[in-house]
Amino acid sequence: MHNLIQSYEFIHKKLLELNISENAYFKPITPKMTDLELVALNITAEFSGVDSEYQLFRDLEGTYLFDKIERSVYNKRKRKLFNWMEEIRKVIASKFNEFENYFVVDSMPLEVCKLARASRSKICKEVDNAIPNRGYCASQKNHFYGYKLHAVCSVSGVFQSFDLSPASVHDIHFLKDIKNQMTDCVILGDRGYLSAEIQLNLFETVNIKLETPMRANQKDYKKQPYIFMKSRKRIETLFSQLCDQFMIRRNYAKSFEGFKTRILSKLFSLTMVQYLNKFVFDRNINNLKINLI
Repeated sequence: MHNLIQSYEFIHKKLLELNISENAYFKPITPKMTDLELVALNITAEFSGVDSEYQLFRDLEGTYLFDKIERSVYNKRKRKLFNWMEEIRKVIASKFNEFENYFVVDSMPLEVCKLARASRSKICKEVDNAIPNRGYCASQKNHFYGYKLHAVCSVSGVFQSFDLSPASVHDIHFLKDIKNQMTDCVILGDRGYLSAEIQLNLFETVNIKLETPMRANQKDYKKQPYIFMKSRKRIETLFSQLCDQFMIRRNYAKSFEGFKTRILSKLFSLTMVQYLNKFVFDRNINNLKINLI
């Protein structure tokens, strides 16, 4: 418990050093816990492997934080701060990616329940355009029910952007959103992003060069350079870290708002630890299983 409080205070201090305001929006009645303190507590909980809010508040019992906020209020305010948290995460990511020219794009499945329960599941069905459905993961060769996490990271391993889509949405559709977020760079993808039309469109509109391996039966087949294949593995390592340390595939959310906030919290926590590794501790940014104090 002592380590949880100390880690929280350390992370809050480092967020303040980024010149981030304590509150995201005006509140008629000033709460005991500021928005930035809430975000710091959320990041600390995810980093410490406490992804259950019930367990978090059991751990906080007897500390000065326990009397600052009630669990249901914590949950509601956290969901309301989704856009603000993403803005802060992008500020931190920009410390790494401002001068990056090479990025990697990929997706991973996020299951909300087993296929056997899919027909009667009510999880995340309150938003019409974000209802989970059935999809297929080619790398794992299995069907699942839920969402896909689409993400772009730098070759050094820092997430630049991400999005969620129902499981049935093809990976290539995420590239249409990238045009509004990135320009003048090279993006490495697997064969799931192979499309001459999309490649040409990205290059002509925002000067993004999409590099994907060719299929063996394609005309004028050329093997992709080894350095590109090696660099693509970086995002796969990040996905593995999200599954292992941050338990991104373990879902307790019942609404889509709660689900997407949980996903962002885990990505934010990972990015924050990378920031601390580089700019505070001067060590490998992807050495995530560490003590902060």
